[in-house]
Amino acid sequence: MSRRYLIPLLGLAVCLPTARADNWPAWRGPTGQGQVEEKNLPLKWSATENVKWKISLENQGNSTPIIWGDKIFMTQANKGGTVRSLLCLARADGKEVWKKDVAYDAKEKNWNESWYCNASPTTDGERVVACFGSAGVYCYDLDGKELWKRTDLGKWEASFGNSASPVLHGEMVIQWCGPNDGKGENYLLAMNKKTGETIWKHDESYGSWSTPLVVKVDGKDQIILGQSRDVKNAPEAKWGSLHGFDPKDGKVIWSCQGLNSYVYTSALFGNGVAVSMSGYGGSALAVKLGGTGDITKDRLWMHPKPAGQRVGSGVIVGEHVYMVDEAGIAHCYELTTGKDLWESEKLKGQTWGSLIHSDGRLYLLMKNGDTHVLAAKPKFELLATNTFGTGEQTNSSVAVSNGELFIRTFKHLYCIAGKK
Repeated sequence: MSRRYLIPLLGLAVCLPTARADNWPAWRGPTGQGQVEEKNLPLKWSATENVKWKISLENQGNSTPIIWGDKIFMTQANKGGTVRSLLCLARADGKEVWKKDVAYDAKEKNWNESWYCNASPTTDGERVVACFGSAGVYCYDLDGKELWKRTDLGKWEASFGNSASPVLHGEMVIQWCGPNDGKGENYLLAMNKKTGETIWKHDESYGSWSTPLVVKVDGKDQIILGQSRDVKNAPEAKWGSLHGFDPKDGKVIWSCQGLNSYVYTSALFGNGVAVSMSGYGGSALAVKLGGTGDITKDRLWMHPKPAGQRVGSGVIVGEHVYMVDEAGIAHCYELTTGKDLWESEKLKGQTWGSLIHSDGRLYLLMKNGDTHVLAAKPKFELLATNTFGTGEQTNSSVAVSNGELFIRTFKHLYCIAGKK
């Protein structure tokens, strides 16, 4: 090949991303924030319209599927959590390719005896990592061969179970281990993704249910994670905090006070601003990043105690933060002021789902299996409500890959595809 053509091709190779836009490799997608680069996703569907395929599921589960190439990966557990599984399904038709079961006979505190696999797996196209709570973290290759496991991470005992998904970053798997509302530990852990060996461990006094978010702040990587107020060990503490950690060693770069009860949502980051929201009757805050130490002074706004419950995570689009509470109350907050431009619009139904954004549209899965599609703009507009009919329940979120939507309910997994 002549030098004339070689140089442009080499430049193209350097620019190619490691994960194609049609992969959904982790909880909340490639960015961990529900952002979808693809356009022209299906707007409308039903139990019969635009359903490419539908399969029955053996067990319930709250986790969201991930997709890489021609494979779908998903976690589930049997009733009682004595068997926790990673499933690999064929993307073309949903048929099972392989399944890996992990036995766990010890009793584990939980809110519901069928909800022992709340965390989504994650993959880099070479390995897939799944967190099974107290049963440990397991790593397989894409053909189902076990590469390593960590069953020494302690028992995670919390009244509402656990839900933090593993995060792949560079050569590491980052896992929030907890929460524990008993005598167990709460800690942020970085493991070597090839061996599972510990790289660093950062202990915390109390936990959350959220998945760590890795972002770039002023050209440097940071891990962002919110934590609840420690009402048991530090009852005098008025607030929990949002933290920024250095991925190299796990040390805290900064912290911002202003969170309180039950931090379920994952943090958001956009335009140099981090946003975090607490759960039941909880507070919310936004803070400008770039500082070190206690940066509470850089907080842009704080909502001390709004009504209702938040479980699913929101999304930042431009200068606005979109969020829907469990009761279906929809919000559009100004990113820098916290003003709610939607004045709490009410959607039909309840949700634990997290928002995703694609080309000016917001998709949200409700507990009854309906999916609302909203316009991502300051003026509230409901574009569509898609329903499968009666009998479906879900606490999952929508996953997107190559123009198709994947929706997991307690009974089924759906692949939604528009007409070509």
